[in-house]
Amino acid sequence: MAEMQYYIQLFFVLVISTVAIQTLLTRKKNKKHLTPPSPLALPIFGHFHLMSKLLPAHQSFHKLSIQYGPIMKLFLGSVPCIVISSPEIAKEFLKTHETFFSNRLINYAIDYLSYGSQDFMFAPYGEYWKFMKKICMSELLGGRTIDQFRPLRQQETVRFLRLLQKKGEAGEAVDVSGLLLNLTNRIITRMTMSKTFNENDSNVEDLRNMVHDFSELAGKFSMLEYIWFCKNLHRYRISKRLKGMQKRMETMMEMAIRDRQKERKKIKENSEGSHVRDLLDILLEIHENNNTEIGIKLNKENVTSFIVDIFLAGTDTSSTTIEWGLAELINNPRVMAKAREEIDSVTGKSRLIQESDLPNLPYLQAILKETLRLHPTVPLVVRESSENCNVCGFEIPRKTILFVNLWSMGRDPKLWENPYEFKPERFMSEENKFDVRGQNFQLMPFGTGRRGCPGASLALQAVPTNLAAMIQCFEWKVGGDGTVNMEEKPSTTLPRAHPLICVPIPRFHSFPFGE
Repeated sequence: MAEMQYYIQLFFVLVISTVAIQTLLTRKKNKKHLTPPSPLALPIFGHFHLMSKLLPAHQSFHKLSIQYGPIMKLFLGSVPCIVISSPEIAKEFLKTHETFFSNRLINYAIDYLSYGSQDFMFAPYGEYWKFMKKICMSELLGGRTIDQFRPLRQQETVRFLRLLQKKGEAGEAVDVSGLLLNLTNRIITRMTMSKTFNENDSNVEDLRNMVHDFSELAGKFSMLEYIWFCKNLHRYRISKRLKGMQKRMETMMEMAIRDRQKERKKIKENSEGSHVRDLLDILLEIHENNNTEIGIKLNKENVTSFIVDIFLAGTDTSSTTIEWGLAELINNPRVMAKAREEIDSVTGKSRLIQESDLPNLPYLQAILKETLRLHPTVPLVVRESSENCNVCGFEIPRKTILFVNLWSMGRDPKLWENPYEFKPERFMSEENKFDVRGQNFQLMPFGTGRRGCPGASLALQAVPTNLAAMIQCFEWKVGGDGTVNMEEKPSTTLPRAHPLICVPIPRFHSFPFGE
């Protein structure tokens, strides 16, 4: 027993000595190189002891920023990180010095599922990434293509509303989360692969699970991943799950590619059938062609990763934003009533809301901005420095992780009056009509610069239109005290911790949804 106490005491002496030496060395180094404020770090573990297991990372960072300021330095294990919660400082990093912070952070799960960053979303900034972005913007997310697919999106909205109407007439509660994810999945699937899934198709559930699992694994801060001697243990713990996800992903894409290749072969050889060229066609053409404009040849892993990227970026984010918007409206019936009045004044009671109506719905647009302020699509903009640099007078080493806390900026009382109140009216004045595409660093839910979200234009059409349709066509009834729990769950995106379960009560007995 005495021997055990001796070893325990020796351990604490070693820890205290290490902390003291580290503090002295850090102070000495800081005299030569200015670094942001930083809490006291533990040996090996860094600042993980300050990260709450009960809170998402952006909330832990927010609490620390209240004490240490809008820019601070943290260590995840031995990995240096800079956390920012100020639009002015964010502009310095993401605009003035953007060239140093154009790479995304890649953890083990992302690296595994993207075949070593052979995708588009997480590929390093360079010629390959530029080439893939050009394809994405010209063939899927450019203005002309978005307009071309407008009837398709309207068809899926009508299908979604009819399903809600059927459930509502029967008095059945629905899982809004699942139905919205299915809606956005179907839209993206049709836009990328001209394909639809039946409700009972196992691929639908696979897609949902894949999106959920990827967001969770990519966004979860595991202490084991950042401590060098624990990395292999971390990888062993999640490898089985990653292998299962990759196998499901490859199986779905192999079937889609095989079917498409058969269609293209028929059309080419026998002039049989017809097919509207979509993103999958473009990728397969590049895959089969050795002479691309910059010598880039896509393998099947590139094609698979790119398509999966589109699903991950376009389904979970859009459905989650609509869900948060509806939840806020249920908890704020005054805002719901005002939004419904505006929609009815534009459409009357004779037709369904259309994307073309959006310019005439300023209050709806303000609701979307207020939703994105409190519930940003991605709460943390994460980058990694590509080389040593000096920003705002601070020395930033290569391979430093940059976290820009959008969630924290959306709740800053210095930036917003009554920041925790859901008040769309704040965006109705001329001086507060913010552009949310990344030009205003106070509100940039889609990021900014060259690594900003390429799907912003599509989201700004599809999200408010579907939210407006849900407001226009239904009253929403929830159980209990009639309010919705607004707790969040850790992820790369910002999912709700609890599913939104509601009874959609139709406002019209016979609504002309149309096609």
